[in-house]
Amino acid sequence: MDALGILHLSPVMPVIVVHDAGLAADLAAALVAGGIRSLEVTLRTPAALAVIRRMRDAVPDAWVGAGTVLDRTQWEQARDAGAQFGVSPGLTQDLATAVRAASVPFLPGVATVSEAMRAREAGFSTLKFFPAEAAGGRALLKSLHGPLPELRFCPTGGIHAGNAPDYLALPNVVCVGGSWLVPEEALAARDWARITAMARAASVLGGKHAAA
Repeated sequence: MDALGILHLSPVMPVIVVHDAGLAADLAAALVAGGIRSLEVTLRTPAALAVIRRMRDAVPDAWVGAGTVLDRTQWEQARDAGAQFGVSPGLTQDLATAVRAASVPFLPGVATVSEAMRAREAGFSTLKFFPAEAAGGRALLKSLHGPLPELRFCPTGGIHAGNAPDYLALPNVVCVGGSWLVPEEALAARDWARITAMARAASVLGGKHAAA
């Protein structure tokens, strides 16, 4: 599956920060039970690589990726842990070279027209738009569609259940990324039923993923 196919799996890609790898399997199962199959585990905690591996091993219906990939070393570590795709807040030349050498889908982050053009020139047509709200939100994405109609985006940063449908209504937005599907208090309480319910509500946002 390519990067665009991964975005088509669910209208919301949860941005997951987990400090305890022991929660990984139950969390992935709860999200998939609610209809959310693409899971971005950010490399912001020491447990992140173990979380990726455990999610993949325990829940084969999930597509588990590594988020906040900043350099070649992190990308190689994430792939070794079993990451099925990668997400970065930006794109450097070295990271682009490393990603192109692998057969694993990758979403580089962009925040401006020039960055989107450079990512396109580097061979990427499916991108993360970050930080979405701070960088111009829906207005900038709408403006990008005219000169760069072939690009598709997953905006992340400031996205929540209230504004997600507005983003998903844009023709160049396939899914959105957000942390609201995995609230810290629900994770701490192991309230899997609540997370499944939130995932189920998110899985029908936008109306673009009914056949996925």
